[in-house]
Amino acid sequence: MGENNETYKYHDHKDKLLKRLRRMEGQVRGVHRMVEEDRYCVEILYQLAAIKAATNKIGLELIEDHTRGCVARAVKEKEDNGDSHIHELMEVFRAFSK
Repeated sequence: MGENNETYKYHDHKDKLLKRLRRMEGQVRGVHRMVEEDRYCVEILYQLAAIKAATNKIGLELIEDHTRGCVARAVKEKEDNGDSHIHELMEVFRAFSK
């Protein structure tokens, strides 16, 4: 599975992912500030929903990259027919569906 010397598929758009993560960091800091300022509950909840949506979008992009990169490579190279990578991918899906 993941080794440090591999280049993963997400590397192709790493800058875009990092930009989205920085935006999410700003959103989290904004929610922190809203709580400190005793802002209206619904305003905070909408911001949390936006953060959750952003997290899901990034996660789905990474899942697609992992599937098209690591899993496809494992299947193509007949590395246990990709079963270990498919199992790992399904565990990620389970974590996302909680």
